[in-house]
Amino acid sequence: MPEIAGRRSALGWALNLSALALVLLWTFPTAGLLVSSFRTADQIAGSGWWRAMVPADRNLILRAAPPAAQREHEGLFVLEGNLFDEADAPRAAISAFGVSSRAIDAHRPGTTAELRNGERIEVAANGDYRHSSAQAMQGRRGQRVFVTATIAPSFTLDNYRHVLLDPHNVEGMSRAFFNTLTVTIPATIIPILVAAFAAYALAWMAFPGRALLVAAIVGLLVVPLQLALIPLLKLHNDLGIGKGYVGVWLAHTGFGLPLAIYLLRNYMVGLPREIIENARVDGASELQIFVRIVLPLSFPALASFAIFQFLWTWNDLLVALVFLIDSSGETTVMTKNLLELLGTRGGNWEILATSAFVSIALPLLVFFSLQRYLVRGLLAGSVKGG
Repeated sequence: MPEIAGRRSALGWALNLSALALVLLWTFPTAGLLVSSFRTADQIAGSGWWRAMVPADRNLILRAAPPAAQREHEGLFVLEGNLFDEADAPRAAISAFGVSSRAIDAHRPGTTAELRNGERIEVAANGDYRHSSAQAMQGRRGQRVFVTATIAPSFTLDNYRHVLLDPHNVEGMSRAFFNTLTVTIPATIIPILVAAFAAYALAWMAFPGRALLVAAIVGLLVVPLQLALIPLLKLHNDLGIGKGYVGVWLAHTGFGLPLAIYLLRNYMVGLPREIIENARVDGASELQIFVRIVLPLSFPALASFAIFQFLWTWNDLLVALVFLIDSSGETTVMTKNLLELLGTRGGNWEILATSAFVSIALPLLVFFSLQRYLVRGLLAGSVKGG
């Protein structure tokens, strides 16, 4: 007995550690997405999100004031100021500087670098500089200075202003948001309604071939989504549905029904048989039993599937690209909009992180609203049978 208890304890620890690892596996990327949404493009390129709270060394290219601002002092033409102020950049501590891209850290702060034509420039650790020359300096642009600076952690709301307030983005984001809602809500409700009736029939109504039908539904759970895309699209075209909201609703309904029926049927089988039999003895019809007894008792399973289906359709891109073209002639959903925000070169990561975090706000709200039913519905719907 002590050995059995010890094995159970070890198994419990292993399960708990595995669950913790899965939680961390999903939490870290979400935390990184949130932190990155408050960082600039240069910060994201310079260091990972996990270093966002510590000072970071970055190589910057700054410029002194243009020659037009020079003044004559003690026989020299002088330009003075602060490199960070000239570039409208946040102040930082300079650890090294240079005047050539081949030697960006050739000089220490407080020392003087020799330039061509006898010019000299001295840069302090706080960015203050003194650029001097025996002759009047020519040109329209100031001297370029390469600095290695230790930049303190900083965050910005500019990304959110760009995504939520910029007129060029608001229209596209709004259209994508409402289009995604138009796809997601019916694509969640329709399979729940259909699957609830089917699950009740498979759980509490006796008819020939019921076991075979249940086995077929279980088999459909392993059919790859991609395998059915082309045949289903051809069927839609033959029926005259084409590419539109009806087509994408039916596609999501078809892909979601096997899991919905499986979960709901297994949950309904576990309901007390006495309640169903007493209702039949009292003269209740099958529809009355289903609506007044079975549906209310099956709400945890309904909520569990609703969470999965809502998240699946909200985050879907493939099905939308295949089956949906809106009134603008394009596929405009949140996932497609996020893809376009990357830019032609895939470099707008700060905007992508912000938009992605904005897009998951509604799914998170749905999840936290129904999470108390999730575990109960999944456990009952996945282990019971009959």
